[in-house]
Amino acid sequence: MSAAHSVITIDGPAASGKSSIARLVAQRLGRTYVNTGNMYRAVTWAVLQAGVDPQDADAVRAFATGMVLESPVVDGKTQVCISGRTPTDADLNSDPVNRAVSFVARVDEVRNRLVADQRALAATGPLVMEGRDIGSVVFPDSPNKIYIDASEEVRASRRGAQGHADQIAERDRIDKQRKNSPLVIPAGATVIDNSHITLDQAVEQVIAALHLA
Repeated sequence: MSAAHSVITIDGPAASGKSSIARLVAQRLGRTYVNTGNMYRAVTWAVLQAGVDPQDADAVRAFATGMVLESPVVDGKTQVCISGRTPTDADLNSDPVNRAVSFVARVDEVRNRLVADQRALAATGPLVMEGRDIGSVVFPDSPNKIYIDASEEVRASRRGAQGHADQIAERDRIDKQRKNSPLVIPAGATVIDNSHITLDQAVEQVIAALHLA
Protein backbone atom coordinates (compact mmCIF):
# COMPACT_ATOMS: atom_id res chain seq x y z
CA MET A 1 0.00 0.00 0.00
CA SER A 2 1.39 3.42 -0.95
CA ALA A 3 1.57 6.25 1.57
CA ALA A 4 -1.27 8.07 -0.21
CA HIS A 5 -3.51 5.02 -0.08
CA SER A 6 -3.04 4.74 3.68
CA VAL A 7 -4.44 8.25 4.29
CA ILE A 8 -8.08 9.33 4.40
CA THR A 9 -8.07 13.07 3.68
CA ILE A 10 -10.73 15.36 5.13
CA ASP A 11 -10.67 19.02 4.11
CA GLY A 12 -12.98 21.96 4.64
CA PRO A 13 -13.22 25.57 5.79
CA ALA A 14 -13.10 26.85 9.37
CA ALA A 15 -15.89 25.64 11.68
CA SER A 16 -17.29 23.22 9.10
CA GLY A 17 -17.09 20.43 11.67
CA LYS A 18 -14.29 18.55 9.94
CA SER A 19 -12.21 18.11 13.10
CA SER A 20 -15.00 16.44 15.09
CA ILE A 21 -15.93 14.29 12.10
CA ALA A 22 -12.34 13.26 11.33
CA ARG A 23 -11.65 12.38 14.96
CA LEU A 24 -14.65 10.06 15.14
CA VAL A 25 -13.94 8.49 11.75
CA ALA A 26 -10.40 7.70 12.94
CA GLN A 27 -11.74 6.14 16.14
CA ARG A 28 -14.28 4.06 14.23
CA LEU A 29 -11.65 2.76 11.80
CA GLY A 30 -8.80 2.35 14.28
CA ARG A 31 -6.57 4.89 12.52
CA THR A 32 -4.37 7.66 13.84
CA TYR A 33 -6.04 11.08 13.74
CA VAL A 34 -3.98 14.00 12.48
CA ASN A 35 -5.27 17.55 12.89
CA THR A 36 -2.99 19.53 10.58
CA GLY A 37 -4.72 22.75 11.58
CA ASN A 38 -3.19 22.30 15.02
CA MET A 39 0.24 22.17 13.43
CA TYR A 40 -0.33 25.60 11.88
CA ARG A 41 -1.91 26.81 15.12
CA ALA A 42 1.10 25.63 17.11
CA VAL A 43 3.46 27.54 14.83
CA THR A 44 1.21 30.60 15.12
CA TRP A 45 1.15 30.28 18.91
CA ALA A 46 4.96 30.06 18.97
CA VAL A 47 5.21 33.09 16.64
CA LEU A 48 3.02 35.12 19.00
CA GLN A 49 4.90 33.87 22.06
CA ALA A 50 8.12 35.08 20.46
CA GLY A 51 6.65 38.54 19.87
CA VAL A 52 6.77 38.18 16.10
CA ASP A 53 4.15 40.05 14.05
CA PRO A 54 2.14 37.29 12.29
CA GLN A 55 1.43 39.63 9.36
CA ASP A 56 5.14 40.24 8.79
CA ALA A 57 5.94 37.41 6.37
CA ASP A 58 9.70 38.00 6.52
CA ALA A 59 9.73 37.83 10.32
CA VAL A 60 7.57 34.68 10.30
CA ARG A 61 9.86 33.15 7.68
CA ALA A 62 12.94 33.86 9.82
CA PHE A 63 11.27 32.40 12.89
CA ALA A 64 10.17 29.25 11.05
CA THR A 65 13.70 28.44 9.87
CA GLY A 66 14.84 27.96 13.46
CA MET A 67 11.92 26.05 14.93
CA VAL A 68 11.98 22.35 15.83
CA LEU A 69 8.60 20.70 15.31
CA GLU A 70 7.67 17.19 16.47
CA SER A 71 4.36 15.31 16.15
CA PRO A 72 4.34 12.35 18.56
CA VAL A 73 1.32 10.04 18.49
CA VAL A 74 -0.45 9.92 21.87
CA ASP A 75 -3.71 8.02 22.47
CA GLY A 76 -4.43 7.59 18.78
CA LYS A 77 -3.79 11.16 17.69
CA THR A 78 -0.81 13.36 16.97
CA GLN A 79 0.26 16.14 19.29
CA VAL A 80 2.41 19.11 18.36
CA CYS A 81 5.61 20.08 20.15
CA ILE A 82 7.53 23.18 19.05
CA SER A 83 11.11 23.59 20.22
CA GLY A 84 10.40 21.51 23.31
CA ARG A 85 7.12 23.23 24.23
CA THR A 86 3.68 21.67 23.84
CA PRO A 87 0.83 24.22 23.64
CA THR A 88 -2.47 23.29 25.28
CA ASP A 89 -5.80 23.07 23.45
CA ALA A 90 -6.69 26.42 25.03
CA ASP A 91 -3.49 27.91 23.61
CA LEU A 92 -4.16 26.53 20.13
CA ASN A 93 -7.76 27.73 20.04
CA SER A 94 -7.29 31.14 21.64
CA ASP A 95 -8.67 34.19 19.86
CA PRO A 96 -5.19 35.65 19.13
CA VAL A 97 -4.23 32.39 17.38
CA ASN A 98 -7.59 32.24 15.57
CA ARG A 99 -7.03 35.74 14.21
CA ALA A 100 -3.41 35.17 13.18
CA VAL A 101 -3.25 31.58 11.90
CA SER A 102 -4.28 32.33 8.31
CA PHE A 103 -1.48 34.91 8.00
CA VAL A 104 1.15 32.50 9.31
CA ALA A 105 -0.18 29.61 7.21
CA ARG A 106 0.20 31.53 3.95
CA VAL A 107 3.98 31.91 4.37
CA ASP A 108 5.57 29.52 1.87
CA GLU A 109 8.35 28.33 4.17
CA VAL A 110 5.83 27.43 6.89
CA ARG A 111 3.55 25.55 4.51
CA ASN A 112 6.38 23.72 2.75
CA ARG A 113 7.86 22.61 6.06
CA LEU A 114 4.57 21.40 7.49
CA VAL A 115 3.49 19.65 4.27
CA ALA A 116 6.74 17.67 4.35
CA ASP A 117 6.14 16.78 8.00
CA GLN A 118 2.57 15.72 7.23
CA ARG A 119 3.65 13.47 4.38
CA ALA A 120 6.26 11.86 6.64
CA LEU A 121 3.54 10.91 9.14
CA ALA A 122 2.13 8.39 6.65
CA ALA A 123 5.06 6.15 7.52
CA THR A 124 3.60 5.68 11.01
CA GLY A 125 0.55 3.78 9.69
CA PRO A 126 -2.98 4.37 8.35
CA LEU A 127 -4.20 7.91 9.05
CA VAL A 128 -7.25 10.14 8.97
CA MET A 129 -5.72 13.55 8.23
CA GLU A 130 -7.77 16.71 8.18
CA GLY A 131 -7.01 20.26 7.16
CA ARG A 132 -7.38 22.62 4.21
CA ASP A 133 -5.06 21.18 1.58
CA ILE A 134 -4.71 17.49 2.44
CA GLY A 135 -6.55 16.04 -0.56
CA SER A 136 -5.38 18.77 -2.93
CA VAL A 137 -1.69 19.10 -2.02
CA VAL A 138 -0.44 16.81 0.76
CA PHE A 139 -1.93 13.52 -0.52
CA PRO A 140 -3.58 14.30 -3.88
CA ASP A 141 -3.33 10.63 -4.95
CA SER A 142 -5.37 9.31 -2.04
CA PRO A 143 -8.44 7.38 -3.25
CA ASN A 144 -10.32 8.51 -0.14
CA LYS A 145 -10.83 12.27 -0.23
CA ILE A 146 -13.63 14.03 1.65
CA TYR A 147 -14.57 17.73 1.71
CA ILE A 148 -16.75 18.87 4.62
CA ASP A 149 -18.68 22.08 3.99
CA ALA A 150 -21.29 24.16 5.79
CA SER A 151 -22.88 27.53 5.14
CA GLU A 152 -21.06 30.65 6.29
CA GLU A 153 -23.98 31.49 8.59
CA VAL A 154 -23.89 28.09 10.29
CA ARG A 155 -20.11 28.19 10.67
CA ALA A 156 -20.15 31.72 12.12
CA SER A 157 -22.85 30.65 14.57
CA ARG A 158 -20.76 27.66 15.68
CA ARG A 159 -17.72 29.84 16.27
CA GLY A 160 -19.81 32.27 18.28
CA ALA A 161 -21.26 29.45 20.38
CA GLN A 162 -17.69 28.36 21.17
CA GLY A 163 -16.98 31.86 22.45
CA HIS A 164 -14.66 32.88 19.63
CA ALA A 165 -14.72 36.24 17.88
CA ASP A 166 -12.70 35.56 14.72
CA GLN A 167 -14.31 36.51 11.41
CA ILE A 168 -15.22 33.43 9.37
CA ALA A 169 -15.63 35.33 6.09
CA GLU A 170 -12.20 36.95 6.42
CA ARG A 171 -10.51 33.63 7.23
CA ASP A 172 -12.24 32.07 4.20
CA ARG A 173 -11.01 34.89 1.97
CA ILE A 174 -7.39 34.54 3.12
CA ASP A 175 -7.41 30.73 2.93
CA LYS A 176 -8.95 30.63 -0.54
CA GLN A 177 -6.83 33.42 -2.06
CA ARG A 178 -3.37 32.48 -0.80
CA LYS A 179 -0.99 31.51 -3.60
CA ASN A 180 0.46 28.42 -1.89
CA SER A 181 -2.05 25.60 -1.33
CA PRO A 182 -5.31 27.59 -1.32
CA LEU A 183 -8.44 26.04 0.15
CA VAL A 184 -10.22 24.22 -2.70
CA ILE A 185 -12.41 21.16 -3.13
CA PRO A 186 -9.88 18.45 -4.07
CA ALA A 187 -10.38 16.71 -7.41
CA GLY A 188 -12.39 13.54 -6.88
CA ALA A 189 -13.44 14.41 -3.34
CA THR A 190 -16.84 13.52 -1.94
CA VAL A 191 -18.49 16.73 -0.69
CA ILE A 192 -20.64 16.48 2.44
CA ASP A 193 -22.75 19.45 3.56
CA ASN A 194 -22.60 19.47 7.34
CA SER A 195 -24.88 22.48 7.82
CA HIS A 196 -27.94 20.67 9.13
CA ILE A 197 -27.06 17.05 9.89
CA THR A 198 -25.91 15.49 13.14
CA LEU A 199 -22.33 14.55 13.87
CA ASP A 200 -23.20 10.85 13.73
CA GLN A 201 -24.91 11.32 10.35
CA ALA A 202 -21.86 13.11 9.00
CA VAL A 203 -19.55 10.35 10.21
CA GLU A 204 -21.78 7.71 8.60
CA GLN A 205 -21.76 9.60 5.30
CA VAL A 206 -17.96 9.83 5.35
CA ILE A 207 -17.51 6.12 6.06
CA ALA A 208 -20.06 5.20 3.38
CA ALA A 209 -18.05 7.20 0.82
CA LEU A 210 -14.73 5.48 1.51
CA HIS A 211 -13.11 2.82 -0.66
CA LEU A 212 -11.24 0.66 1.80
CA ALA A 213 -9.68 -2.72 1.08
